[in-house]
Amino acid sequence: MRKRIGFLSFGHYRDVPGSRVPTAGDSLRMHVELAIAAEEAGLDGAWVRVHHFDESLATPYPLLAAMAARTSTLELGTGVVDMRYEQPLAMTELASATDLLSGGRLQLGVSRGSPERAVDGQERFGLGLAAGGSWSVEARDRADRLRRALRGEPVARSQRAVELGQGPDLPVEPHSPGLSDRLWWGAGNHASGLWAAEHGYHLLSSTLLTQDDGRPFHVQQADQVRAYLDAHAAAGHRIRPRTAVTRSAFPIMSDDDRRYFGLADERHDGIGRIEGGAVRGGPTYAGEPEHVARRLLADEAVQAADTVLFALPSQLGLDYNAHLFTSLAAVARELGWLED
Repeated sequence: MRKRIGFLSFGHYRDVPGSRVPTAGDSLRMHVELAIAAEEAGLDGAWVRVHHFDESLATPYPLLAAMAARTSTLELGTGVVDMRYEQPLAMTELASATDLLSGGRLQLGVSRGSPERAVDGQERFGLGLAAGGSWSVEARDRADRLRRALRGEPVARSQRAVELGQGPDLPVEPHSPGLSDRLWWGAGNHASGLWAAEHGYHLLSSTLLTQDDGRPFHVQQADQVRAYLDAHAAAGHRIRPRTAVTRSAFPIMSDDDRRYFGLADERHDGIGRIEGGAVRGGPTYAGEPEHVARRLLADEAVQAADTVLFALPSQLGLDYNAHLFTSLAAVARELGWLED
């Protein structure tokens, strides 16, 4: 079955001895080249994580626009933009301009966001939470305002509207038709997946699930994907839903692969706690290409989703990751996910 595949990168950089990506500039320029390499290898998408106050990718729009200028078919995605840090109308301008430059290839993933290094980061951005408010509610409200603005709904009044006592008559510009139909919600549990379905978002299932019932990660995530699809169908939305999951997978095809990931294959999920709650994440798949293919085939969530994103070890640099794209594309073709 044809699936879309792509990469998802944090874009970490560190100015330490031996680092292949020492600075933010190195990371940004490398990711433009990685987008080119991904398209040449036959991948469908380049997706970036967004984090603040950290040595990783932050504002995604300049990077995605630069990627768009150097590619022609690659989807360009965010996985995800933390709405706690976003002013919806400013975000509308930035995302719309990026989408227009890409020719309509932006896939805009948003969510309430995961824990950030700065405990008061939103306040420093001038976007703090009102007393007694909830970040989950506020993030969803901002996402709704974003979507309405992306649709071209008027949000401000001209002088004439003011003089006539009328409501808003000015939409945010530029307007990029269709972008509002390419909004994804990053869902870390069953309930948020159902909410995304009911409100017409595509599903970007989190790399961690925060409602752990003890079953394997891929089984719980597959349930989330299937429940989302059922709820989306029941809601009667006009757009066809898309679903994406992320995996760490490393086919061993070179000495470098073996040195970096020869011992990385994991049989058990990662289990921990975030913000006081239990979380579960999936294992790393590493080994000979046939082994990685078998593990992907046995992964219920991978089979349930239409898009698979592969987590990128971006600190290993351009050459290694371009090689990884070729290896992953070869496995995907063997699985029938990509055309030759």
